[in-house]
Amino acid sequence: MSKLKAIELFAGVGGFRLGLEKTGQYEVVWSNQWEPSTKAQHASLVYEANFGKENHSNQDIAEVETQTIPDADVLVGGFPCQDYSVATTLQNSKGLIGKKGVLWWSIHKILSEKKNPPKYLFLENVDRLLKSPSAQRGRDFAIMLKSLDDLGYAVEWRVINAADYGMPQRRRRIFFLGYHKSTPLYKSLKKANPADWVLSLGTIASALPVQQTTQKPSSFKIEGDLVHISDNFNLGEKLSPFQNSGVFINGKVFTVKTESSYAGKRAVLGDVLQNGEVTEEFYIPEEDFPKWEYLKGAKKEVRTAKTGFTYNYSEGGMIFPDALDNASRTIITGEGGKSPSRFKHVIQSQKGLRRLTPVELERLNMFPDNHTLLEGISDTKRAFFMGNALVVGVVEKIAEALAAKIQV
Repeated sequence: MSKLKAIELFAGVGGFRLGLEKTGQYEVVWSNQWEPSTKAQHASLVYEANFGKENHSNQDIAEVETQTIPDADVLVGGFPCQDYSVATTLQNSKGLIGKKGVLWWSIHKILSEKKNPPKYLFLENVDRLLKSPSAQRGRDFAIMLKSLDDLGYAVEWRVINAADYGMPQRRRRIFFLGYHKSTPLYKSLKKANPADWVLSLGTIASALPVQQTTQKPSSFKIEGDLVHISDNFNLGEKLSPFQNSGVFINGKVFTVKTESSYAGKRAVLGDVLQNGEVTEEFYIPEEDFPKWEYLKGAKKEVRTAKTGFTYNYSEGGMIFPDALDNASRTIITGEGGKSPSRFKHVIQSQKGLRRLTPVELERLNMFPDNHTLLEGISDTKRAFFMGNALVVGVVEKIAEALAAKIQV
């Protein structure tokens, strides 16, 4: 069988592409990476260094002409988490769009304007998408689901913690797949019992097995146009109606809380270490130990805000140094640099306490060693890339299951 053609948006340093290509069943025919707030396009440079410049765009996706993007079977991307509220109505047949610069609407534009839009979508975001914004829990996800429904797609989703499936980092992200109504997968989902799809028949369940928890499933409709949903969805409610797994088809949501049923081998932080290959700059000077211990420790103290207001502050302690016999904590974008921090990883080595190296951070996301190594790019920037990246192994598993279902 020929490879499935994919376009990759918000490509970063290429985590989605790595996962797709590891299956041997996808060919990325076009990619885009643009960082709006910086002149130096470091992530795009790393992407080009690994995959080449051909068919790679380093242009603001909102300004890319849709007709210049090649046709593909699948659109993939980890798009930024923003406010997805609907802001305006166009005075023509294109209908509703959202706030300028909100990148979800760039995906929407491609799907709505292409003569042959991708039949399958494979997208990723932070798990708080299911409960944002705080004043209308779940509204943003509801807008996305309904906008895809209007374009002819059904959706299945799951919040996945990579460590629950034996991967070396505890990183929770929502992954969701879209199936166009012209596809056999859409028709299969339409015929299926939605609970069976989420728990066993669906693509994500095939890739990453789950079981239902004792929490009761729920079903509800998302009705009205996008402006109505933006203004009214779940208004005044304290909890999101979306649980961590579900499907959406023909305006109806089925959602249920699931948990991993994985019983295989589990990677841990100790598995990724570069023992004996670490330079001095990653070791923590003894005089800095008290700063690290304070930031990592439990606190109950009175603090004063810039306005002069005093308040009681408390937070729990963190494991310090990080345990080597468990999957790591989530890498954050501020992981790099020497300054003490509550959230940076610190491990005990034979030569003393140290931070993680860029290669170790790459390994926690299951990237190849030195994927982000490029002249002119600092270790701090390399750590930032990994804080923004996804765990390649999750993409690979889902991509493999999707290809198997498409090519049945």
